[in-house]
Amino acid sequence: MFSKLIGNIFPTTKFYFKWPISFSTFMIFVIMILIIMFDSLKIVEGCSSRKVLEDTITERPGSKPTEQPKPAVEQPQCKPYTGDSINPVAGLTTNEWRTRYKMAMLLGGSADAIGYYRGRWEFQLKGQIIHDEVKAKGGIKSLNVSKPNWTLSDDTIMHLATGEAITEYIKTSANDLEKLYITIAKHYIKCMLDMVDRAPGTTTMKTVAMLDANDPKGYIIPFDDRGGGCGGAMRSMCIGLLYPDPKQLDLLIAVSIESGRMTHNHPTGFLGSLTSALFTHYAIQGKPVHMWGAGLMETLDKAWQYVNKVGRDVEKNKGAWSYFRDSWSRYLKIRCLEGGTQPLFPSPYGVRERDKFYKEISFDGWGGASGHDAPMIAYDAFVGAGNSWEELANRAFFHGGDSDSTAIIAATWFAISYGHKDVPVNNYQYLEYRDRLETVGEEIFNYVEKYFNEPKM
Repeated sequence: MFSKLIGNIFPTTKFYFKWPISFSTFMIFVIMILIIMFDSLKIVEGCSSRKVLEDTITERPGSKPTEQPKPAVEQPQCKPYTGDSINPVAGLTTNEWRTRYKMAMLLGGSADAIGYYRGRWEFQLKGQIIHDEVKAKGGIKSLNVSKPNWTLSDDTIMHLATGEAITEYIKTSANDLEKLYITIAKHYIKCMLDMVDRAPGTTTMKTVAMLDANDPKGYIIPFDDRGGGCGGAMRSMCIGLLYPDPKQLDLLIAVSIESGRMTHNHPTGFLGSLTSALFTHYAIQGKPVHMWGAGLMETLDKAWQYVNKVGRDVEKNKGAWSYFRDSWSRYLKIRCLEGGTQPLFPSPYGVRERDKFYKEISFDGWGGASGHDAPMIAYDAFVGAGNSWEELANRAFFHGGDSDSTAIIAATWFAISYGHKDVPVNNYQYLEYRDRLETVGEEIFNYVEKYFNEPKM
């Protein structure tokens, strides 16, 4: 009876459980049903929910495996890089690095809460309206980010789930990746109990219900033709915190892909998870930001080698692989970010121009909602903003797309690269779950501290 009820609610999803189900599993389904009920009532004033908006999109990234890439763009007149070559993280002390790790989790959460604004800004499709409202509030420096108006969205809840799974893992079984994967799955299941009024994605809710923390292989779900959303990309930055050493790239690739495809088992989805973690890894190393995109393109070859070696859904992944790669290749060419050249932004590149561009690089008109463009927009904003928190907010937090997802990703990189000195204290001082966020950052740093004490070449 219960299984039939759930099947009627989620008709496209196959659930892997046997009756009787556990109380925690039952509660997860209850929460999902409540979320859907609240969605239908549009309880977030002035907007629709993520589910309602997603339901208007008939196709998700990769749902057409034979889809042709967008037309090639002409190579712009790129100029040799002449920007600041100073490494922003060079010379940091151990204590300063510990603070950066804590702030990476905290500012990511702050940016998420701001970009979300209980759904009012995340689901506002016109960036100019958001900017006008921010201005009326006195600008980002005047935003006192705390409950009840500024709650965390599903992005931070799931980033916390990834981080707390990592901290549990490193205390017990730090040499067993299978143990890490099932621990992450366990925390993803658990965090579904904390999703009311946080607008979780439909794909995530459906696929988390397939996970089984009591099965050693319970983190594996079927390949999903519609699994190209940003749910993996928004929660993987702390994996980059766990693996700061260039020698750990293979581990970063494995963990970011497997954590991503626990809910978004499609290359467009799980390669977004890889990208968010990889760019966090680059920020820690002080890699010049204009070289990150070129590094990603090289890493995609290693990612394919990993997927092929693991041997799961190889042919399906092969058929769907090109969308992510081609989208990023096209973007890097437009921005002169293929390596060694000066980033090129159009002039003007204000609110309306950015909204238009974010839609153009999106899969279906909602910029930042997919695995390829959430880190892409975050990167575009991060490159353009430099060390200005206010400008980062203008570009990554306040736009007519999936603004909380691009915000949490970009702000995490910002915290690692530039710290929090110029960030208004009221943006994070009373943030929901501040203690948990800082604890995750500090515990991961304590585990990897040895890396920061070793002399670097």
